Amino acid sequence: MKKTAVLLALALAMSLVAAQSILGDTSAGVTGGVYQLCKDLKSLMPVVAMLMIVLAGVIYAAGQMMGAETRARANVWATAALTGALIAVLIVVVAGPVLNAIYGGGVGSACD
Repeated sequence: MKKTAVLLALALAMSLVAAQSILGDTSAGVTGGVYQLCKDLKSLMPVVAMLMIVLAGVIYAAGQMMGAETRARANVWATAALTGALIAVLIVVVAGPVLNAIYGGGVGSACD
């Protein structure tokens, strides 16, 4: 049991050293990661929102051709897809100011 604990601690220490050597300074690594996250959100979320709006329309139209129970379920699914699209747009709009408030001026510049 002790050997396993020692090997686990050694593996964790090695992974920490490897991560720090890859990222360099840990604070630069975190801010760089947040900057990249913000940039990715700005590029991905509008596409996801548009696809969810189209998907909601397809689900709603397909549900209208089915029976009453399936039509009701399709309305719920379409509403959920529209709500998801609205939340995606909200994330894009709010992500920049929130990340600026948390990490300072340099990070949110990707989201401005």
